[in-house]
Amino acid sequence: MPEKTVLVTGGAGFIGANFIPYFLETFPQYRIVNLDKLTYAGNLNNLQECANNPRYTFVQGDICDAELVNKLFADYDIRGVFHFAAESHVDNSIAGPLPFIKTNIEGTFTLLEAARKHWMLAPGQVKPGYEECRFHHISTDEVYGSLGPTGLFTEHTAYAPNSPYSASKASSDFLVRAYFHTYGLNVTTSNCSNNYGPKQHAEKLIPTIIRKALAGQPIPIYGDGKNVRDWLYVLDHCKGIALVWQKGRTGETYNIGGRNERNNLQIVDTICALLDELKPAADGKPYKHLVTFVKDRAGHDRRYAIDATKLETELGWKAEENFETGMRKTVEWYLKK
Repeated sequence: MPEKTVLVTGGAGFIGANFIPYFLETFPQYRIVNLDKLTYAGNLNNLQECANNPRYTFVQGDICDAELVNKLFADYDIRGVFHFAAESHVDNSIAGPLPFIKTNIEGTFTLLEAARKHWMLAPGQVKPGYEECRFHHISTDEVYGSLGPTGLFTEHTAYAPNSPYSASKASSDFLVRAYFHTYGLNVTTSNCSNNYGPKQHAEKLIPTIIRKALAGQPIPIYGDGKNVRDWLYVLDHCKGIALVWQKGRTGETYNIGGRNERNNLQIVDTICALLDELKPAADGKPYKHLVTFVKDRAGHDRRYAIDATKLETELGWKAEENFETGMRKTVEWYLKK
């Protein structure tokens, strides 16, 4: 019987559902309790490979439910937290910001409080036997705002969130920081660039391009399509998170990025070319002719890019997939699905 249990929040979402199978395989000495509310973004089908694993338990519930969260910490003697659960779709945050404020800020606070009560006797005083317990918070590069044509986000970049989503994530980052500085809670944070790969929710850019192309429908691209993002293959991100949780310095932030900057036009070109090769359209036309430009998103950040030097040099992390290999794996997964 594995002796320690970790809590994963939002494990039925895109990144969490890639992280859990990886963690169970890589760390056989741990059990996982997955707490997920199963909103539209969570899907238990994403975790079919874990369903019968004796070291895996699923609990449906809300991270804002303090009674439930405290009960899980007590019942399972939680020894670590991977906090993925978040409202994360920028368009949704523009249309209705309230769930972002509740989940991302209040939910993070609820989890931090439970960890503090369960692991600590007083500020700066850890319960005997709980010295190794760590709370890892998964955040985003969007807290840093928008970059000009050059430069990269580092761990020292000033926060400048521009959407209700990124403002709520910035707030959660600050709460995690405060629990380290005030109470001495053992925390780490990682801020990642745009993830892609298997199990991503259909509303996001890459699954949308694939879905629309295969259906022969117009592929919507915001504005002029020149918005730049740094793309990170989801399994590379999961490996980075596990590494920071294992070996990162307490209270520190680590940026995880793929060093794969692409604008949206390059993304759509790459995907259309892969689909032309792997599943040509019935009418014989290249998928690219379906690209359609739509009105730009309000407050749309122009460019994000992450400098992952700290993670690479301190902890030895390196992205294993480049954009071409990762995108091929992704398109093949969606075609199979």
